[in-house]
Amino acid sequence: MAMAMASLATAASAQSLADLRNDAATPGDVSTYGMGWGLQRHSTSREITPANVKSLAPIWNLSLDNSTNASNQPLLVDGTLYVATHNSTVAVDAITGRQKWKVGVDLPNDIAGYLCCGVHTRGMAVLDGVLYRTTIDAHVMAISVADGKVLWKQKAADYKEGYSMTHAPLIAGGVLITGISGGEYGTRGFINGWDLKTGAKKWHRWTTALPGEPGGDTWKGDTAKTGGAPTWLTGSYDPELDLVYWGTGNGGPWNAATRGGDSLHINSVLALRPSTGEIVWTYQFSPGDPYDYDGVNELVLADLPMDGKKTKVLMQANRNGFFYVIDRQTGKLLSAKQFARKVNWASGIDMKTGRPIDTPMTTEVRKSEEMKDFVEVWPSAFGGKNWMPMSFDPGRGLVFMNTIDVGMKVRYTKQERPGGPNWYLGLELGGFVGPADGNRGALVAWDPVAGKPAWTVTNKSPFWAGVLSTASGLVFTGAQNGQFLAFDSKSGRKLWSFQTGSGISGLPIAWEKGGRQYITVLSGSAHVYGALAGDPDTANVPAGGSVWTFALPQR
Repeated sequence: MAMAMASLATAASAQSLADLRNDAATPGDVSTYGMGWGLQRHSTSREITPANVKSLAPIWNLSLDNSTNASNQPLLVDGTLYVATHNSTVAVDAITGRQKWKVGVDLPNDIAGYLCCGVHTRGMAVLDGVLYRTTIDAHVMAISVADGKVLWKQKAADYKEGYSMTHAPLIAGGVLITGISGGEYGTRGFINGWDLKTGAKKWHRWTTALPGEPGGDTWKGDTAKTGGAPTWLTGSYDPELDLVYWGTGNGGPWNAATRGGDSLHINSVLALRPSTGEIVWTYQFSPGDPYDYDGVNELVLADLPMDGKKTKVLMQANRNGFFYVIDRQTGKLLSAKQFARKVNWASGIDMKTGRPIDTPMTTEVRKSEEMKDFVEVWPSAFGGKNWMPMSFDPGRGLVFMNTIDVGMKVRYTKQERPGGPNWYLGLELGGFVGPADGNRGALVAWDPVAGKPAWTVTNKSPFWAGVLSTASGLVFTGAQNGQFLAFDSKSGRKLWSFQTGSGISGLPIAWEKGGRQYITVLSGSAHVYGALAGDPDTANVPAGGSVWTFALPQR
């Protein structure tokens, strides 16, 4: 679609690139997805503590008038919260909860029939008085923070070819960067760079390698043209190295024998120059991936003492069940330890090659376009951890993440690419399998240097919300039964909970105003796990999106 406007209106906010860079250290605003370019989701605020969190109470609740999945992280700029749903953008007074404006997103009437994995949106970006968001019909928009007016709108791909967008854009190096969804439909993944002011496309980077390109020989024939590698979660950014880190997803179809070889660059992290999209280095988590393990989970940046030396790293708890620590300057693998409770597809990661050590089951799966019998794989396609982002507490050196303990039964079959809104998997799903003790999920405190858990809190159902940690020693997350929860970051002891009325898949944030600390989270659960997993603990949870803000009583 052509640009709606050639120039932007006068900015209502002084938000700058310097503000984005300092977001993690300035609790008065939350101006980035991830509460900082490093995606640490950690707050420096200390007013709410393990000793007083029992007094935490809601100060307002706002209905979003929407029953789709409320998986969003709000932004906070100059006292206003900005929230995106799939069909609207909302501005809310952060202290009173009063809706200031709400502007709808123009979507085609048939869009729901073309979506693979849920109707929602996860967040936005903001700079110089302009909000940037994506839409489920694969468009990118610039919106005035003052009134929600659309400043420009650009088409990234054709939704009728299976493409969609549900992630928050990333502003890095003065460029707006977006990915794409649609890996289950036999699409070809990519990442785009956009001009912030005009919406003009600055660069385009495909994420699968065609014949004749570097890595093209890792695909069978021309299968890379429909080979997946979607880029459906937001990347991170190191401004000192000027590198963006973006994950890629599953191959299309899931049937690895159909594609052949490693299928570069599925299930990988790409280190990119934000100004050009140039690939500086790559690392592939799950070469060839026959299990839909993806590589898109958040790439959290930190400085860690690896082998006694302070090292710039990125961390990912991959869906394949292994926790990776990688040198973010070079792409060198530093650590890969199993975090999922049960893994049977690989016996470990070879630190010399960086490749998984296949079990006999996986060896057989990789070469079989068709299989007579089902195999039981752990983790399932939901992963040892799914998209819901973890937090990292730099003071304690701990990651806090929501993990999953579910297996799946699969049987591989030949399938021609069907086209349109039809899954292109090359297998038959025989259902999901829960663990013997019935605990399908856990909140885990993970030591990334030692490569082991500090503590684990199991739960009947996986927590499907983001995690927020605070310098005062708290960990916040949400449950699928509607409970918003606070845990002691030292011990994992549950300290507080509040029933929000619907399952929580939102991403909590902490912020300050007038010397008072607030916690905001979205409630409203309607996601793929609840629809497919057959989890009895989530069967009767009502939908209904809303925004909740909590604080301690005023003295």
